[in-house]
Amino acid sequence: QVQLVESGGGLVQAGESLRLSCTVTGSFQLLYMAWYRQTPGTQRTLVADIATYGYITYADSVKGRFTISRDSAKTTGYLEMNNLKPEDTGVYYCLGRQSGVEHWGKGTLVTVSS
Repeated sequence: QVQLVESGGGLVQAGESLRLSCTVTGSFQLLYMAWYRQTPGTQRTLVADIATYGYITYADSVKGRFTISRDSAKTTGYLEMNNLKPEDTGVYYCLGRQSGVEHWGKGTLVTVSS
C-alpha cells in the first residue's frame, strides 16, 4: 500500500528555517510532487511543485525563501523553508502523482511565531 508521510514540521520563530520531508512507502514515485498549505477554514493552496522533468513553480509569497526538491529515486521530496514568516503557518501536505495516480500525505504542522 502506498503512503506518503510528511515530517519536519514544528514550532519556530519568525526568521528561522525548517526542512520538510515527504517520504514514500510502497511502489510509487514522486514523478510530480507538490507541497500545499492549509489553514483552518481555508482550502489547501499550492506552495510549490516540481514536474516530471524538473520544472518548478512557487507561490509568489514563498519565492526566494522556499526551495522544493526531490531525491534521484523520486521517493523522497523536500521543502526547504527559510526566513519563515507567521503567515507561513499551516498544515503542509505533500501530493505525489505517477501515471495519473495521486496520493496525499496526512500533513505536518508548521507554526511560525512572531
